[in-house]
Amino acid sequence: MSHVDGSVRGERPYRGRFAPSPSGWLHLGNARTALLAWLRARALGGAFVLRVEDLDGPRSRPEAVTGNLEELRWLGLDWDEGPDVGGPHAPYLQSRRSVLYAAALERLAAQGLTFDCYLSRKDLAELASAPHGPAGAGEGAYGAAERARNVALTAAKRAAGKAPSVRFAVPDVVVTFDDLFAGPRSYDARREVGDVVVRRADGLWAYQLAVVVDDAAMGVTEVVRGADLLPSTAAQLLLYAALGAEPPRFAHLPLLVDGGGERLAKRRGSLTLRELAAAGVRPERVVGLLAHGLGLVPTPTELTAAELLAAFDPSRTAFPEARLTDAELAWLGADA
Repeated sequence: MSHVDGSVRGERPYRGRFAPSPSGWLHLGNARTALLAWLRARALGGAFVLRVEDLDGPRSRPEAVTGNLEELRWLGLDWDEGPDVGGPHAPYLQSRRSVLYAAALERLAAQGLTFDCYLSRKDLAELASAPHGPAGAGEGAYGAAERARNVALTAAKRAAGKAPSVRFAVPDVVVTFDDLFAGPRSYDARREVGDVVVRRADGLWAYQLAVVVDDAAMGVTEVVRGADLLPSTAAQLLLYAALGAEPPRFAHLPLLVDGGGERLAKRRGSLTLRELAAAGVRPERVVGLLAHGLGLVPTPTELTAAELLAAFDPSRTAFPEARLTDAELAWLGADA
């Protein structure tokens, strides 16, 4: 079995980014990632790009596109390129970049690396639950059994007028990379990644393709994001290789969790920046709480983003998982 090495090949001018999905207001976990990405870009003298990942039309909220930008500015962050300030790689809304995704898909197809998939979620679930179904079968591990089932059903589903999704056929390789925060990683592409959707059956572009195309086109050299996206990295590195693009360095940050150990979600409105601001919480308190959770200050202390930047050491690559305690939340809202 061959290997795909996702290591960064050479030095390029630093370009970091934050790319929120406007499905709702930004919660403290989103703010934690954005703050660290901004700190690294500014401390390393690089550019910071803001891109809005609004591909999923039914889930994207128009008011959240501008609202998320307002939340980040309230926190004290700024950016060199973005939907409101423009830049050489505009547009910075994924919903307006379809021509780039179509060109990338055409390039993959020309190499014989894509195929139409007619399997529904129900089909995949039935395969996974079959008595002798393949281990790990399902949306995240689409392999030989799924391919065979797709071939068997294609004629009937095509005749019935069902629209297919398009999948990228992963090679039989092991993908390795050295994550800046999470350390060395290795994934068996066929067993742990599976063939990934690059265009959905409803015609929408899939996240895995769009994020690779955009980060490559925008010259992003480092991606700071939550550890929940770590499993996506192998698929993305395979797409970078297939498209002949240099990947960024990945830095997956341990998640911010609530007191019960559950990851934060946008459904907890009281922990969004918008709700905190409306309740009278000062942005300096939010920055101070996030800085404490990142291990940058010993106790929660009111700080501006600029003050935190002045003391930030970009050589630090170890960050703890942060758990929001009742005492910290009380401190955060003490002035509300």
